[in-house]
Amino acid sequence: MRQIFLDTETTGLNAESGDRIIEIGCVEMLNRRLSGRNLHFYLNPERSSHEDAVKVHGLTDEFLADKPLFAAVVDELMDYLAGAEILIHNAAFDVGFLNAELKRLARPAFEAQVGQITDTLLMAREMFPGKSNSLDALCKRLEVDNASRSLHGALLDAGLLAEVYIRMTRGQDSLVIDEVEAATAEVALESVDLSAFVLPVIPADAAEAQAHAALIAELDKASGGKTVWKEAEPAVA
Repeated sequence: MRQIFLDTETTGLNAESGDRIIEIGCVEMLNRRLSGRNLHFYLNPERSSHEDAVKVHGLTDEFLADKPLFAAVVDELMDYLAGAEILIHNAAFDVGFLNAELKRLARPAFEAQVGQITDTLLMAREMFPGKSNSLDALCKRLEVDNASRSLHGALLDAGLLAEVYIRMTRGQDSLVIDEVEAATAEVALESVDLSAFVLPVIPADAAEAQAHAALIAELDKASGGKTVWKEAEPAVA
């Protein structure tokens, strides 16, 4: 199962009025394990960011001026996402911006190019009704360390979302599984009916019995007569 956690940063809040994507971060998970094959772009939006947006993500017009246009990365991005389940927190927002960018290039809609889209915000609202379900709130509730999130960043937020998702869906403490822990994990063994086995009983011969008695006597002597098995011996009639 291939899942990709995706997040974007934008020049503002309204794609329909011309706001653009300035950062895309993607974190890949294969069979619920991080693969390390992530994708990250900063983009030149060809317009200025709103002042309030810069306060959120910290990406200035000067920083973005020499970054590639969306058109220059779209093939790499969509090839990477093709066929996967895409998990986004508040998917309507990010998908709306991605569709606006794709429409400018006369490309098919985002939904038509990926396997499926899962909105983790809707999942969280079902799991924690009536509570705040922002990414920060979920990190705090599920004990995901987001101390490095002083500003929003697409790749950072996608990684945090992956950790949050694992904890929401399975309760696993972390995506990082220690190799020693994995090697020593309890293995379920098939139950075997031992009553079907006939075990042979081979009595000791005279020489073996004599050698055993001598060893026991040595142990008794060495312990000063404190050997406990003598206390359990049945009394001789």
